[in-house]
Amino acid sequence: MWKEFKKFALKGNVVDLAVAVVIGAAFGKIVSSLVDNIIMPLVGLLLGGYDFSKLSIKVMDAEIMYGVFIQNVVDFLIIAFTIFMAIRLLTKFKKKEEAVEEAVPEVDTKEELLKEIRDLLKEGKNL
Repeated sequence: MWKEFKKFALKGNVVDLAVAVVIGAAFGKIVSSLVDNIIMPLVGLLLGGYDFSKLSIKVMDAEIMYGVFIQNVVDFLIIAFTIFMAIRLLTKFKKKEEAVEEAVPEVDTKEELLKEIRDLLKEGKNL
């Protein structure tokens, strides 16, 4: 059982996924910091110094903090837009690579050999 687990855990896909999760978590912290410390204060300043994170409604004993929700929605939109732009950029690079690969057709060795034989026969040389 240990060997099977080791084989599974060390597969390329699992390791790549683990790296992606760690990088994604770090990226999420960076974007959250960007939103919390730069974007939302600027939006609040544009709206007359309003701080979204402190918006709340008190219903009996419960405090509903909808300002935090608004901030999380802004976080999500920025992260989604950033990921969209990154994927769009990667797709453009991939299309360029495919265009370069298509521009240089791969020559089959058998076909090349047959062409050489044909050309030799046209010249009248015996093989």
